[in-house]
Amino acid sequence: MALAKVTQDETDARLASLSMPEGGWPAIARRDALARVQSMGLPHRRDEYWKYTRPESLTSPDVIPAAVFDASDEAPIFATLDALNIVFVDGVFDADQSDDLAQTGLEIERLENAASADIHWAQDIYGTLETAGQNPVKRPLAALNTAFAHDGILIRATTIVERPVNLTYIHKSDRSDAMLHHVIKVEQGAKLTLLESGPAASRFNKVMEVSVSDQGEFHHVRAQGRDHERRAVTHIFARLGEESVFKSFTLTANGVLTRNECVLELTGDNAVAHIAGACVGDGEFHHDDTVFITHDAVGCESRQVFKKVLRNGAIGVFQGKILVKPDAQKTDGYQISQSLLLDDDSQFLAKPELEIYADDVACSHGSTSGAIDEEALFYLKSRGVPASDATDLLTLAFLAEAVQEVEDSNIGDIVTERMSAWLARRKR
Repeated sequence: MALAKVTQDETDARLASLSMPEGGWPAIARRDALARVQSMGLPHRRDEYWKYTRPESLTSPDVIPAAVFDASDEAPIFATLDALNIVFVDGVFDADQSDDLAQTGLEIERLENAASADIHWAQDIYGTLETAGQNPVKRPLAALNTAFAHDGILIRATTIVERPVNLTYIHKSDRSDAMLHHVIKVEQGAKLTLLESGPAASRFNKVMEVSVSDQGEFHHVRAQGRDHERRAVTHIFARLGEESVFKSFTLTANGVLTRNECVLELTGDNAVAHIAGACVGDGEFHHDDTVFITHDAVGCESRQVFKKVLRNGAIGVFQGKILVKPDAQKTDGYQISQSLLLDDDSQFLAKPELEIYADDVACSHGSTSGAIDEEALFYLKSRGVPASDATDLLTLAFLAEAVQEVEDSNIGDIVTERMSAWLARRKR
């Protein structure tokens, strides 16, 4: 079916502004991804899963300038943790600020370097999970990334890795336009924790493909902020084997536009997948979580827990779906999306979905939107707690269910401290 002319013109203009890396084993995947983009066209507000979010600033050939925020008053969120640090500046790997990539139990390479190898373990994953994630919902910005991303990190965990890998994204140029493509493979019985933080660029498009083998564990914690004028679209595509575990949590503070997509496929019996997020937005702020979880095995568990605190006209979006295929008996699927609106100007737009073809399942979803509990606020104030402090305490309590999804309690405490600091700054 031919694309509408306006979509065709917008897609052609964006493609003309990019250059595809040449050669190496990713070449076939890149060409296939380009063909998908040309066939699908870039997203438009008429698309069902973009009706709440305007994609123009993510698809235009031109980058809207984003001021670089001075964060000298605050250290990077995971700076106190003992981790292997990998740094990107405006989407370009910075060897001087990064640690030696060698670590016991891990194989780590840059995509740019690994692409020259004749054979590589990432060859079976790069573009493969992204391609699978295009059905039934088209995700053209992810295909665009697969086709044109020049760099990223390839990580293969072969054992239980105690030390987290920490990816730090630094934003320096007010017109930077970055694409990164990461590939993660957790081998059978292995375990890996991946941390991500930083604004990355004025405009950021990231794809992460994650393959978790039988009995493997992958834990992911991400913090997005603080450069407020930044725009970002991120994608996680993951496939889970038997008795494997995938847990991902994202904290978002600030950002004019953020769209986080997560597409998970549970293909092994008794797999567990948790995806959670907490966001705090003020003023010109649009935050979109779009999640699609497919149960395609017996006895699997999935949880989606998303909390958004919005004020001064901020907008939050949640689109979450659980698809249970006919043979996925004994599925346990849970989905909750809630917003706390601190004024009458903010909006929360939710589209929860269940599509179930098995009969022995326990699936539920719920979505609520409301204001601060006046009785709880009155109680705290009557005990001498100032109104602003009482509001912050209730806000943190509201976000706590999402933060509790973080497996490591120390990292969870760091996330809570950072949210508390954001609330404190808004009192000034």
